[in-house]
Amino acid sequence: MRRRTFIAAALAAAFAAPVAAQTPAGAGPIVIGQSVPLSGSNKDLGADIREGALAYLKKVNDAGGVNGRKIELVSLDDANDTKRSEANTKVLIDQHNAVALFGYGSATLSRPALPHVEAARIAFFAPFTGAEPMRKFNRFVYNHRASYADELEKVIDHYTTFGIKKFGIVHYDDAIGNENYAVVERALKSRGLAPSGVAKLQRTQTDLSKEIAAMAKAAPDVVILTTLYQHSADFVKISRKQGSGAQFVSNSFPGSSAFAQALGADGLGVAMAQVVPTVTRRSIPIVKEYQEAVEKLTGKKHYSFQSLEAYIAMKVLVEGLRRAGPKVDREGLLRALDSIQNYDLGGYVVSFSPTNHNGSSYVGLTILGRDLAFKD
Repeated sequence: MRRRTFIAAALAAAFAAPVAAQTPAGAGPIVIGQSVPLSGSNKDLGADIREGALAYLKKVNDAGGVNGRKIELVSLDDANDTKRSEANTKVLIDQHNAVALFGYGSATLSRPALPHVEAARIAFFAPFTGAEPMRKFNRFVYNHRASYADELEKVIDHYTTFGIKKFGIVHYDDAIGNENYAVVERALKSRGLAPSGVAKLQRTQTDLSKEIAAMAKAAPDVVILTTLYQHSADFVKISRKQGSGAQFVSNSFPGSSAFAQALGADGLGVAMAQVVPTVTRRSIPIVKEYQEAVEKLTGKKHYSFQSLEAYIAMKVLVEGLRRAGPKVDREGLLRALDSIQNYDLGGYVVSFSPTNHNGSSYVGLTILGRDLAFKD
């Protein structure tokens, strides 16, 4: 564990070295800590999150930093393992003296960190999840994005507007998956409807034939997917090969890049909810700014919804650092974040308060096109 931590921290320091050299004497860099999957099955999501955050930090640091100080992101690899995310949290708090923690890859990876977050009284900012357990008010947790409940309500509202009444749902049989089902059930009940078909999956399940057959028998017009990208993609592809004519629509949970890749051409027309604007919409100021920052960081025109989400989240966090002043500490940052209200980042608005840490309810719907990208 020590060797992996050392290597990951060294890589982060190496990236930030040219920046740190420019830091004024007596004013060291502000450290933001992150535990994120940089290896293993969810590494693409982790890489996207880190890249979006680094793109904004490069923009800020190149302009002189915040209140005369540069910002360093220390990213430790948790390989999508909860024990490692917990261990990384302790290292980031105790050894790196982070002023905030940022961009953990899921609710599953975030929850083991929370006891340490609360003990250290440190901001836990922008976990990449819309799960309801993470939305309950916690003095130290700040969600900048919409919830899965917001997304699922948007999906149902959209399709019922066109008179559709038969909905199926695919979800995991665990706390978060069952909560997603409950949200769909409540949304349908409020419209005098009920789920037509339900598929409960285990996260380690490989054979979906029984659930797909049951869904086909129920014959819903719309199937709502709330599972990881491989399960969701397999459900779509096998169902379509067996003759399903349902419209498949996913919440943002799988990550659009991984989901599109797993679907391939078999997924044309699959819909997906997004919690940030479409990454190709340069007419939206925050999207144009993000694209330019990513190109400066990487030299490539590689964009994703996940890295845009991270870019937006880091921009909000840096605004908190700016408001906290040059001698920012953990408590001062918490007060500063609570003061961020109706903050327009350029077509995307975030609001916090001392009693509300859910910053946005923005949801858009996108469709997978022939270029295998989700667009509105």
